[in-house]
Amino acid sequence: MKTIPFTALAAATLLSSLPAYAQNADRKFDGVTQRDGHLEVRTSDGSYLITPYSAGIIETTFVPKGESADPASHAVVLAPAAVKTTLKQKAGAIEYATPGLTVTITRSPFRIAYAYKGKPLVAEKRGYIHVTDDVAKGSKDINQGGPRTLEAIEFALDKTEALYGAGSRAVGMDRRGYRFTLYNKAHYGYGDHSELMGYTMPVALSSKMYAIHFDNPQTGYLDFDSRKDNTLTYEAIGGRKTYQVIAGDSWADVVGNYTSLTGKQPLPPRWAFGNFAMRFGYHNEQQARDTVNQFIADDIPLDAIVFDLFWFGKEIKGTMGNLAWDKDNFPHPQAMIADFQSKGVQTVLISEPFVLDTSSRWQEAVDKKVLATGADGKPLAYDFYFGHTGLIDIFSAQGKDWLWDIYKGLHQQGVKGVWGDLGEPEVHPTAARHATGSADQVHNIYGHQWAKLVAEGYQRDFPAERPFILMRAGYSGTQRYGIMPWSGDVNRGWDGLQSQLEISLQMGMQGVGYMHSDLGGFANPVLDNELYQRWLQYGVFQPVFRPHAQEEVPSEPIYREAKTKALAREAIRLRYRLLPYNYTLGFDNNQQGLPLMRPMLYEEPGNAKVRAMSSTYFWGKDFLVTPVMKPGATSADVYFPARSAWFDFYTGEKQAGGATRSVALTPDHVPVYVRAGAFIPMTKVVQTTRDYNTRQLELHYWHDASAPAGSGKLYDDDGLTAQAYEQGKYELVRFASKLQGKALSLRVESEVGQHYQRPERAIALTVHNVTAAPSSVRIDGKIAVYAWDDATKKLTVDLPASAGASRRVDITL
Repeated sequence: MKTIPFTALAAATLLSSLPAYAQNADRKFDGVTQRDGHLEVRTSDGSYLITPYSAGIIETTFVPKGESADPASHAVVLAPAAVKTTLKQKAGAIEYATPGLTVTITRSPFRIAYAYKGKPLVAEKRGYIHVTDDVAKGSKDINQGGPRTLEAIEFALDKTEALYGAGSRAVGMDRRGYRFTLYNKAHYGYGDHSELMGYTMPVALSSKMYAIHFDNPQTGYLDFDSRKDNTLTYEAIGGRKTYQVIAGDSWADVVGNYTSLTGKQPLPPRWAFGNFAMRFGYHNEQQARDTVNQFIADDIPLDAIVFDLFWFGKEIKGTMGNLAWDKDNFPHPQAMIADFQSKGVQTVLISEPFVLDTSSRWQEAVDKKVLATGADGKPLAYDFYFGHTGLIDIFSAQGKDWLWDIYKGLHQQGVKGVWGDLGEPEVHPTAARHATGSADQVHNIYGHQWAKLVAEGYQRDFPAERPFILMRAGYSGTQRYGIMPWSGDVNRGWDGLQSQLEISLQMGMQGVGYMHSDLGGFANPVLDNELYQRWLQYGVFQPVFRPHAQEEVPSEPIYREAKTKALAREAIRLRYRLLPYNYTLGFDNNQQGLPLMRPMLYEEPGNAKVRAMSSTYFWGKDFLVTPVMKPGATSADVYFPARSAWFDFYTGEKQAGGATRSVALTPDHVPVYVRAGAFIPMTKVVQTTRDYNTRQLELHYWHDASAPAGSGKLYDDDGLTAQAYEQGKYELVRFASKLQGKALSLRVESEVGQHYQRPERAIALTVHNVTAAPSSVRIDGKIAVYAWDDATKKLTVDLPASAGASRRVDITL
């Protein structure tokens, strides 16, 4: 234990490039003590506990005098590590440092500032203070009114840094200038602008490559400098006064560190990367059967069918909470589900957290004390769109057990996916009381707790299976439960499409890699074939391919006119051809926290021109995608990052990096480019991922003189087993290229887990941008037969089936 007493030295600051704001004027430094893996900073009104989790993560908690620290976090799962730290006295300051992050505590005026590897990041401005917020005037979004006191903390920002985060919003990639409500709330029919949606998060990220996570789920605000005074402010009605500062050398490091802190997403079942049939909704068994059969007849791949609320009731209103098949319209649900499974199609059912007093389970829910209560301890019932309802207390043992028993019974019928809708919860009166707190205290973690219930139920009762959990509300860290969130009931219009890139890119930066949209748009009966086509073409390169909409205009391509169906079919078939690449993205997300969709700033963090860009983005590391966002567009502007040359995925046309160019559009696809030096593993189309395998692999390599070396990989397992990688039930195939003069060498190296059998694999190799016929091609040292096409500049060569761990192709250009 090391203690440094207070000494009256002259004030100084290490981080001179940040504004030197004083904290609470009444807060005086008293001393510091280093012990038990953290630093305690004593002040006149409380203590700061500063705890390193790693070289790139440090946590700060303020504990007012007379209170004790609350160690419980709903977000954090990482345990603080034994990080090497140093504690030094400076002139008027104390410096506490890990190998990455440095915390500087200035004695007078008291101030805490953070730097990473010598680069200033951010500093507390006034520390924790109390502010008055008149909710009746200031916000209609939080379920209480009148003046109240909020606990707040402010941070000093640089004038030039861009800000990201605060969950799912649609305001532009740089979110600086907004004060965001932290209260999960659905926004029906939103378009290109929405300041409050169903998945808010108390996390701010900066273009300076750091993040601050405010580790408290209670209702509040996150102000991204709305007053234009270079201040980041977090405000909450109460709860923990804890935040973590996360930094790294790259955006991959920052988000990787954040997901290490809050949990990595498990790899979903492989069928989740396929095509979904979904609408609001299938009214009877025959409609559902006809739909699945038509996909097969039209040769359009399909992996799942999703049932909306008509599976348990004939009407939209009055039946919520039944959560059992309506036997009039679905007389043989188990046989139907089994028939679908025999065709490789999984069944997913909607459920909501509301039990109406007109539902068949109302009295059961009351008797078993399943519902949230009022102050009198009785079930709290209230009106909303669907009827007079109670709300399942997802925080109580009775509520959790009751709901899981329903899910468990449905699983035994063959249901493979849980769809949790309205889970903000959509209507959540302040008067509601839950087992662990009031409505406003637990509102933002309701969806989090719901996903946890399902994930832990699977781990306990179906430990070998990967759950599929489709939900639109969550909290920091919900990704670790396997949530597949979607962006809510977006307008079926071009304005709705235009907001989707930002939402998915931002959520990926916040650890939620599978954020996606209802392809084609959901709200309003709009028939716009061009919009539908462009949305589905974008959907090929977003995490979940799932058209969904109000039923007046069909969301399924099989029910659209011939031209639209044909274009949709090609988009879906391309999605399936890319399964090897896409499934590997899921593996990288699981292992490293890498988003599937990545903003341009991942590639060029120092380029101010791309800080607010969402029109073009990365799908994984090697695809550059520019969706078509306007009707009738004949061209699109594409920015090509400077570090690579880029090739049109469809035509092979080369573009140099470092410039924005206008490219011509065609109806059959959106602009997609591939990085020079990239390996893209692909496969032949299958009707369902059940029939997928990598024994016949198509491997594409984009050769260019500007790329002397390239790399890629393919991850494979059975697509179903939970934690297959950790159990050694996997194969990881790595690709590498090396160009020396006219000698191009391509290598394939396979690693298998100890409980996995490498398949015999044939590889159909295509090398793009080969401008002249090669002098020779050798496979594993032996002269090989090849083909070269002068028109397309493609070299093709077949590697015969082999169970060998290593393959090599040597090309003399």
